Amino acid sequence: MKNGDHLFLVDGSGFIFRAFHALPALTRKSDKLPVGAVSGFCNMLWKLLVDARNTEVGVTPTHFAVIFDYSSTTFRKAIYPEYKANRSAPPEDLIPQFGLIREATRAFNLPCIELEGYEADDIIATFARQAEAAGAEATIISSDKDLMQLVTERVHMYDAMKDKQISIPEVIEKWGVPPEKMIDLQALTGDSTDNVPGIPGIGPKTAAQLLETFGDLETLMERAHEIKQDKRRESIIAGRELVKISKQLVTLKTDTPVTEALDDLALEPQNGPKLVAFLKTMEFTTLTRRVAEATGTDAAEIEPADVPVVWDGARGPDLDKTDATPKAEKKATPSSPAAASPKTDAADEVADNATAMSQARAEFFATHPIDHSTYETVRDRSALERWVAMARETGIVAFDTETNSLDPMQAELAGFSLAVADNAASPRGDVTRACYVPVGHKSGHGDLLGGGLAENQIPVREALEILKGLLEDPSVLVIGQNIKYDWLVMKRHGIAISTFDDTMLMSYVLDGGGNTTHGMDALSERWLGHKPVPYKDVTGSGKGAVTFDLVDIDKAKTYAAEDADITLRLWQVLKPRLVAKGLTRVYERLERPLVDVLARMEERGISVDRQILSRLSGELAQSAARIEDEIYQLAGERFNIGSPKQLGDILFGKMGLPGASKTKTGQWSTSAQVLEELADSGLPLPRKIVDWRQLTKLKSTYTDALPGYIHPETRRVHTSYAMASTSTGRLSSSEPNLQNIPVRTAEGRKIRTAFIAEPGNLLVSADYSQIELRVLAHIAEIPQLKQAFADGIDIHAMTASEMFGVPVEGMPSDVRRRAKAINFGIIYGISAFGLANQLSIERSEAGEYIKKYFERFPGIKDYMEASKAKARENGYVETIFGRRIHYPEIKSSNPSVRAFNERASINAPIQGSAADIIRRAMVQIEDALETSGINARMLLQVHDELIFEAPENEAEKAIPIIREVMENAAMPAISMSVPLAVDARAAKNWDEAH
Repeated sequence: MKNGDHLFLVDGSGFIFRAFHALPALTRKSDKLPVGAVSGFCNMLWKLLVDARNTEVGVTPTHFAVIFDYSSTTFRKAIYPEYKANRSAPPEDLIPQFGLIREATRAFNLPCIELEGYEADDIIATFARQAEAAGAEATIISSDKDLMQLVTERVHMYDAMKDKQISIPEVIEKWGVPPEKMIDLQALTGDSTDNVPGIPGIGPKTAAQLLETFGDLETLMERAHEIKQDKRRESIIAGRELVKISKQLVTLKTDTPVTEALDDLALEPQNGPKLVAFLKTMEFTTLTRRVAEATGTDAAEIEPADVPVVWDGARGPDLDKTDATPKAEKKATPSSPAAASPKTDAADEVADNATAMSQARAEFFATHPIDHSTYETVRDRSALERWVAMARETGIVAFDTETNSLDPMQAELAGFSLAVADNAASPRGDVTRACYVPVGHKSGHGDLLGGGLAENQIPVREALEILKGLLEDPSVLVIGQNIKYDWLVMKRHGIAISTFDDTMLMSYVLDGGGNTTHGMDALSERWLGHKPVPYKDVTGSGKGAVTFDLVDIDKAKTYAAEDADITLRLWQVLKPRLVAKGLTRVYERLERPLVDVLARMEERGISVDRQILSRLSGELAQSAARIEDEIYQLAGERFNIGSPKQLGDILFGKMGLPGASKTKTGQWSTSAQVLEELADSGLPLPRKIVDWRQLTKLKSTYTDALPGYIHPETRRVHTSYAMASTSTGRLSSSEPNLQNIPVRTAEGRKIRTAFIAEPGNLLVSADYSQIELRVLAHIAEIPQLKQAFADGIDIHAMTASEMFGVPVEGMPSDVRRRAKAINFGIIYGISAFGLANQLSIERSEAGEYIKKYFERFPGIKDYMEASKAKARENGYVETIFGRRIHYPEIKSSNPSVRAFNERASINAPIQGSAADIIRRAMVQIEDALETSGINARMLLQVHDELIFEAPENEAEKAIPIIREVMENAAMPAISMSVPLAVDARAAKNWDEAH
């Protein structure tokens, strides 16, 4: 091996378990032999061999080897007999696949290497260091944290399921230390999966901080007496011997006595007939066809190979990694054991089997309905510890909190529920068990005032102390339904949920748009055929309703445990659907990473000046009163302006204004649209009424209401963001809604002046400039628009010049305004009628504008027609990141319904892509600021704008970092052909910063 060569080292044992747990069950049709892990393994290997250059690795290997564990008995057992002592037996249907996967490796003409007394990781370490010494490079195909100590400038890792390369920066980003300090970090933190002791209470973040302070493990142990925190200092001093043992256990051997030389690992051409014979034996039809085509083999002429099957698993080559959730998956990624999936173009079988798995589980749950009698009320420490142990054993737990408020910032914890898969009853986890842990129920039996705490509950602090280790363990997947709420509730109790999935967001990714809702009750009925216990049946309704902490515990158990049980079952049905639909990446990149980002934003809140709001309320009241008098004068009488009936009688009954229509109740319609059309036609009374409505709405919705949202402890306003409420991926805000404050009116802008920075800080507003038009130019490939954006030209002036032949220099403002209305109107599929109303012109003139627009920019018309056609063909359209927005009614026989869906299908890819871009920016931006050492905190997201709070002396430093992240947020997933631009400013209040 020489300089320029590149060695791929596949962690074969890790591949086995990732394939088995991440992919659906698959059996060979001829004899029902389990082959799901073999299928995943083969597809991943083929992808690496034929298409590695097009992955994030970006190179084609010259040398290749697959490394396996020989047995669970290694030299580490002599150092620490309890090492990996807590591993359970492998699932029964995985045992026969161990040997088949080794046969598959040989069929691929690849070295299949294992060594008695050593782990696969040690062999990988040895080959990696040998390759480095020879001047070559090595890529370790694994995401296992244990292997990250090997990463150097020449040695990298690659997560094949996520198509993610792991180099030095990624290790530092994930663990807070460079690769050469990973051994010390692991020695401090230990590993519950491998039973490496470490030091109790020391997690990765604390370990990274200690190593940054003291340099290395040995110095830390020598100077442990200098640690200021009493408990931490005592734990480290007491754990000296355990740390020494732990370091021996986690340090990989780089001098294992391998018999193969590096040159023996040179990649040989594929033996087409041999590989096709094996694949035909496994009955992998799609991969057989691909391999045959790639190797020039006539598959019809090849007989299936005679592959022996070993069912007893007596020889234990893979028992080293046979816990229900593999170490390589559990410890190395921030995602779930089944989170990632190979690209669907690598294995059609994966999608087919995922669909089958989802359907099979849904059918299983339909025939094995939820049984409330099996639920347990956990009332003592030992019982809770038993449930936590069950969750750790499977590595997956559904979790739900029960509180006395919908506001997570003020909610008090009444209890929490857990659900786990019963692997003893079903190796595939179909059978579930659930419990409820009351910790804050009050006595009083429904008395609204309540009493003291009810009897027989675990003290809340004790329960949370036990729960903390489970929820913060990165190797345990916590599943929730709208888990952001539970994340915030737990965060207020000092617990940071580490690794999670959200069934609401899975459903949103799978079935966003249309009339689909993603609440648990609807999902349960849709996928499980089960109608959950209604909340009001537990708490009562109307005046007799009580908060959950006043509900009888036995009654609460049924409701709460059922929530967790349903959530776990939904996860088992929806997770494979993500794989089957090829939407795992959308969920992993756009949805799940945003949960804790939004939760932290909600937790931070934003300061609001009560005095400014009070003053504005007075001003709005005076302005509204003045307009009221003018309305009465124009109407010729006094009446209740807020009454639709009285207003309709005045406008259409008394004054006989045009455009009259009646509602189903027989009243005159006085909707906002009706009044706006009348006002735009020049009628003074409707204009005054529109103005009055705007002022009174601003007063009631914002200046009067906002003080009521100020948190009694933080003195800040904490809005709540809904992630799955819009069809296009846009976030919505509530309690209070901060996204609908009008910015085009002076009064609306004044309200923004009440949102202020804390003393010594500034607010930074960063706003995408015309992002939807830029996305349109990119998607529709409009040369004129793309060039204008690239040159930084005023896009509306350019459009006006193109359409009306008016020079950009000295262009009249009304001409530019018309072009702007058309630019944005086109995005929303505006009609001639709508444009005519907006510009106060004749419909025929508006129609000519639209016609001329399409003539000047023909690509836009082509895009619009293509979007509608795709929606009709598939039932959905896609954003540039692959998010699907469904339009099941686009073929409706109702013309108005059909037309609405067509307009929406045109806009959705544009608005949805813009929403996806800002989501990606939000996920990346906090890390970028932290890496730069800038103490800026993201507070709000309002459409295309992000609001931050930063110290006065750091605000200007934060702006270029924020701008860079936002302008490059689409990369590397999407290479935008149009540059994104961000306007950013810092000021004392939101209005001045905008």
